[in-house]
Amino acid sequence: MTQNFLELSQLYRDTLLNNIIPFWMQHSIDHANGGYFTCLDRQGQVYDTDKFIWLQNRQVWMFSTFYNQIEKNPKWLQVAKHGADFLAQHGRDANGDWYFSLDRTGQPLIQPYNIFSDCFAAMAFSQYAAASGQESAKEIALHAYQNVLRRQDNPKGKYTKAYPGTRPLKSLAVPMILANLTLEMSWLLSPAELDRVLTATVKEVMQDFRDPEQGYMREAVGLQGQRVDCYEGRLLNPGHGIEAMWFMMDIAQRQGNRELLLQAVEVVIKTLEFAWDKEYGGIYYFMDDGGHPPQQLEWDQKLWWVHVETLVALAMGYRLTGDQRCWEWYQRIHEYTWSHFADSEQGEWFGYLNRRGEVLLNLKGGKWKGCFHVPRAMLLCWREFEKLSAL
Repeated sequence: MTQNFLELSQLYRDTLLNNIIPFWMQHSIDHANGGYFTCLDRQGQVYDTDKFIWLQNRQVWMFSTFYNQIEKNPKWLQVAKHGADFLAQHGRDANGDWYFSLDRTGQPLIQPYNIFSDCFAAMAFSQYAAASGQESAKEIALHAYQNVLRRQDNPKGKYTKAYPGTRPLKSLAVPMILANLTLEMSWLLSPAELDRVLTATVKEVMQDFRDPEQGYMREAVGLQGQRVDCYEGRLLNPGHGIEAMWFMMDIAQRQGNRELLLQAVEVVIKTLEFAWDKEYGGIYYFMDDGGHPPQQLEWDQKLWWVHVETLVALAMGYRLTGDQRCWEWYQRIHEYTWSHFADSEQGEWFGYLNRRGEVLLNLKGGKWKGCFHVPRAMLLCWREFEKLSAL
């Protein structure tokens, strides 16, 4: 790869501003009912009108972030408001818990069975409050954040399917997202609460979920952080582990914690060494740490978010440490990601490839893919390479 850091910064910047943002502004807005369509085919045509709360909140967060961090573009703020107003009216039940999905008009379809809707609501309304100055948005953000703290030890509550007590496990997803969410909420939290939550989440992620021998992150462990020999206990989700590590790098950078920073970089490298498909290229979606067949039948697919989050982690890791392994892996992941996921004909990026790297689903958005991972990665990589070019 011959691009220098400035050229890479411009690549991410131009792709975000001239390709990704226009795609979502043109195709995703539900002008009749409020909120956004996320089920978009390759050309951006709507193929399903259900509205998934965490994708709705992610898009509010994303356009609020554009407004706050790139420029005070009133069109971006209007897109954020369009979603925030819809969510404030329809997104929660009587207890203030956030549903999983709504129909097009805002009627609830699926109960608030998981706290990740609340996580992204807190992120969205925190960023939107900063953009709009609305006190009501601050209140919504803080209420959702307290929901997450209240439910973190039992994320699904009455909706859990697990039988209590037989094999209690905890998931990496909860502390990793709480770490990132708390940074997002930092301007609304007291210094004491910010320090308390960050300290606890960093400790849990790095001590309980990091395998001390192999160096990668486990997806689920026992309540004391022990490995459990079952499907869930052997499961590795490389994308989750790597995304969690750039959250750790972000915290380490803010705290001046060099030890945490180096640990996070090491996890990224160890994960890639284990999870890179040496035959076809790309990063596996799921793996079993014992080499057994994973229970997820889609284990060998190559997914967009796994690869773009890896680009962020490697660019950040290289800038903060200068570790040459980050740059070498960055070049490999960049070549694969940009040549396989970017759609040069219709805009935006494909989400799902088969193991060989062929497009499996040519959608641009759906139940799980929305306006989040690609634009966030574009913004973050733009800024990382901008900083690297200035060194």
